[in-house]
Amino acid sequence: MTTDQPIADQPIDSRAFRSALGCFATGIAVITALEPDGRPVGVTVNSFSSVSLDPPLVQFCLGRASASFPAFTAAPSFAVNILADGQEELSARFSRRDLQERWNGLAVETWDTGVPILSDCLATLECDRAHLFDGGDHVIIVGRVRRLSSREDGNPLLYFRGRYAGIA
Repeated sequence: MTTDQPIADQPIDSRAFRSALGCFATGIAVITALEPDGRPVGVTVNSFSSVSLDPPLVQFCLGRASASFPAFTAAPSFAVNILADGQEELSARFSRRDLQERWNGLAVETWDTGVPILSDCLATLECDRAHLFDGGDHVIIVGRVRRLSSREDGNPLLYFRGRYAGIA
């Protein structure tokens, strides 16, 4: 057992912290919403999780330095598009700096709120924003699920130690 822990009140090295967190395999989702002017916005995240079954709540974290931060914190609704194994390009697309380039040539559908829904994802949850919480250099956005869809086949796209991974 490793006991390399700093003494209380000593700063944690950010690179070591990121490396340690990279040991936790996560799924990848693309969160989509609409700007106040109706333009679509989307971002790749691996900080997504369920919060509650009753009521059905989910959350994701978004960095305050993200170019899409103002849009997501103002949007009344968003969609969580959980990526399937083989959707690495979609993940990479929504990680790019150019916010509108992300949408070039991409077919989407819309549900109740008009938020863009990505095709062929493992699951999609359309949500109404319920809460915003301070999370240091991030904000925690909680949404109440209003509609969902999921596939019975396929495996998730995973992220582990800085790389895409899949279920063996």
